[in-house]
Amino acid sequence: MSATKAGAWRIALATTPEQVGRCSSVMRELRPHIKAIDFAARVLVQQKEGYQLAFLESDRVVRSVAGFRILNLLFSGRTLYVDDLVTHESDRSRGFGAALFDWLVEYAKEQGCEHFSLDSGVQRFAAHRFYLKRGMDITSHHFDLKLNS
Repeated sequence: MSATKAGAWRIALATTPEQVGRCSSVMRELRPHIKAIDFAARVLVQQKEGYQLAFLESDRVVRSVAGFRILNLLFSGRTLYVDDLVTHESDRSRGFGAALFDWLVEYAKEQGCEHFSLDSGVQRFAAHRFYLKRGMDITSHHFDLKLNS
């Protein structure tokens, strides 16, 4: 699935190693612990587990990236869960993130999802404002226990 907004940008799923690689620098703004050399390999492994990577490009440059998966969850049914959503820092507030978010919501509807959800780091206040502005509700706290030291 791809979409074009007035010819200005294109949204598509990254299905080839080349497309995945083009998303690396933007994704690493959100996930800096992932080395550039390891990014494509990690995504390709996760794709075997249902992970998908969508990207928005403008002028042949990747501006926004979203990693997501579709899950069937007991509490919410068929759900599109966003693992990662980030816009290149210099491209924020230009509508790219909103366009990709809206594309994901439409994709979820097309896939028969009943819910659209994501987690966001507690320190990401600008992201929280963005999600609330897009109609999302804060419905839970996410807890984590690191198992490897």
